[in-house]
Amino acid sequence: MSQTVDEVLRSCEFRGDESFYRLLKLPANGITVAAGIMAEASLPFSALLADQDEVTMLLPDEVCQEFQSRLKMATLSEALYRLITVEAILEPDLVGLIAAISRSFAESEIPVLVFAAYSRDHIFVPVDCFDKALAALSSLQESRQ
Repeated sequence: MSQTVDEVLRSCEFRGDESFYRLLKLPANGITVAAGIMAEASLPFSALLADQDEVTMLLPDEVCQEFQSRLKMATLSEALYRLITVEAILEPDLVGLIAAISRSFAESEIPVLVFAAYSRDHIFVPVDCFDKALAALSSLQESRQ
């Protein structure tokens, strides 16, 4: 039987960390720089996405500062983000979890960046929306009990 959104929401926890993160963009040929930073930095969380048009990274702000000289060609977001991890092992065929979370955030006017790992999802919200996002997630969980 496949995992359901209600099952996940009834049993998961939403965990944040204390780090502030920054979204940044490099040109498509910046993948070597991005990979080097990922390999060298001590990272609590990071994300790297490369497509034909650009390289996108999500890094702790202190890592952006530490590697500033290598990120001269990067565009850094002005906004800082906080991480919220869905603490549950998610099956790859789960349908609707991010839709439910996004709908809850949209109703509360919270912008969201979502990154999926192999078995869990990571949500980033602007720093000033972090507490509001946790409250929205708590309400969502209560509605699924």
